[in-house]
Amino acid sequence: MTVVPRVVLSAPSSGHGTGALSLGLLAALADRGLDVAGFKIGPDQVDAAYLGLAARRPGRILDPRLVGPERIAPLFAHGAAGTGFALVQGTMGLYDSISGRPEAESTAAVATALRSPVVLVVDVAAMGQSVAALVHGFRSYDEQLWLGGVILNRVASPRHEAMLREALDDVGVPVYGALRRHELPPVLPARRHGTVPVVQRDGEAERAVRRLGEAVAATVDLDRLLALARSAPALTVEPWSPEPAGGPPAGERPVVALAGGPGGSYSHPETAELLRAAGAEVVPVDPLRDEALPAGTRALVVGGGLPEAYADRLSANRRLCIAVAELARTGRPVIAEGAGLLWLARELDGLPMCGVLDAIGASRDGVVIGYREATARTDSVVAPAGSTVVGHKQHAAVLTPRAGERAAWSWEGGAPEGFVWRGVHASQLVPHWAAYPEIAARLVAAAVAPAEAPA
Repeated sequence: MTVVPRVVLSAPSSGHGTGALSLGLLAALADRGLDVAGFKIGPDQVDAAYLGLAARRPGRILDPRLVGPERIAPLFAHGAAGTGFALVQGTMGLYDSISGRPEAESTAAVATALRSPVVLVVDVAAMGQSVAALVHGFRSYDEQLWLGGVILNRVASPRHEAMLREALDDVGVPVYGALRRHELPPVLPARRHGTVPVVQRDGEAERAVRRLGEAVAATVDLDRLLALARSAPALTVEPWSPEPAGGPPAGERPVVALAGGPGGSYSHPETAELLRAAGAEVVPVDPLRDEALPAGTRALVVGGGLPEAYADRLSANRRLCIAVAELARTGRPVIAEGAGLLWLARELDGLPMCGVLDAIGASRDGVVIGYREATARTDSVVAPAGSTVVGHKQHAAVLTPRAGERAAWSWEGGAPEGFVWRGVHASQLVPHWAAYPEIAARLVAAAVAPAEAPA
C-alpha cells in the first residue's frame, strides 16, 4: 500500500498553461522544503525532464500505451516513494487520447487509475460566467472522475477574477489560484533544445523554473492544494521494481555507458535502474562534451531524449565518435534510440557522424510522430526475432537507407526500419524499458560475453 499526496493537473485542451503551472507548483513546494515528484502523462521526455528539474528528482512519464495500463499505478508508486507530494501533468484535454482510446489512455483514465483528484487549469482570457458551465460539464462527464477544483489562468483584472470565482462558487467548484495574463511568461529554453538544458544543468533552465515557482507561490493557495492532495486515498498496489526475480545476478558488473550528463540521462529513469538491477555499473557519458567513453566500457546506451538539433556538436566531438565506432566494431552491445540512430550514421545533413552504420541522414520539413506496435525482424541485444514491442517515434530527420541488411523492426503499413549489426541495435523507435525489463538483462549478458573479433 502506498500513501502519497497527489494531484493530476489537466485542462480542457492544450494551450491552457498546464505545463508552466506544473513546473511552478513543483518548484514552489520544493522551495518550502517538501520532497516532491513530477510525472508526465504520455511519451514526452522533454516535459518529464523539466518536471524533474523542478522537483529535484527524476521526472518520469506515465504512458499507458507504452507501458500498459496495469503498470501506471505501480510505476507512479515507485517514482513517488518517500515524497510528500506528487504532481501528474496531463496531456492534451482531460478526456483526449491521441490513439482514440480515451477509456484507457487519457489523462482522465490515468487519474482514475491513480485514484487522484484532478485540478483543471482553465485559460479564461476570453471567458466570463461560462467558465462554470465548462467546468461543470467536465465534472459531470465521467462520474468516476474526481474533479477537485480549478486554477484560473490569464485573468484580466480583479473584477474579472471576482466574476469567475462567483460563477464557480455557484456550481460548488473550488478555485485554488488565479494568475494574471503576464504571470506565466514563456521563460523556458526553446523546445528544439529538447532535454539538453536539463541534462546539462543549464543556468537558463534553472532560472526559468525558479521564476515559475515564484509566480505560482504568489498566486496559488498552496496549503489548500496540499490539503486536496492529502485527501487522496492510499494506492493498494505494489510499487514497480527494477529488481529481477531472485535478486540481482552475482559476478562481474560490466560498465555500461549511458548517454547523458550531470542532470540525468537521455533515457527514461527506469532504464538506468533496470541496468543496475541486471548487474551493470552504469556510468554517464556526455555525447556533447566527453571525448572518451568511460574506462572499461563494455556497452553503450543512447536514449531517445537526445535531440536532433545538436547534430553539429555531436559531429564536432570526433574523438568520442571514433571511440563509439571502435566499441561497435569489436561487437560490444550498443543500443541507440531516436536521434542516437542518426549519431551512429555515416553523416547527417553533410556533417560526419560516428560512421558505425552505412547510412546517411537528412533533415526534412515536418515531423514523424506516433506510436508503433513493432515486430523484431532480427535477433538482437534488444529482442529475439518475432517478439513485439510498443514504442514511440518523433523525428524530422530520416536515414537512407531506412533499414540495414538486418532490419531492427517492422510494423503494419510501414517498410522495415532500423539496423542490427554485430552488437548494435539502432532505431528511431523508443520503447519504455519498464515494459520490457528483459532488454536490460540481454544487454548486460552481452556485455559480459567475450568480445567479437574485429573483421
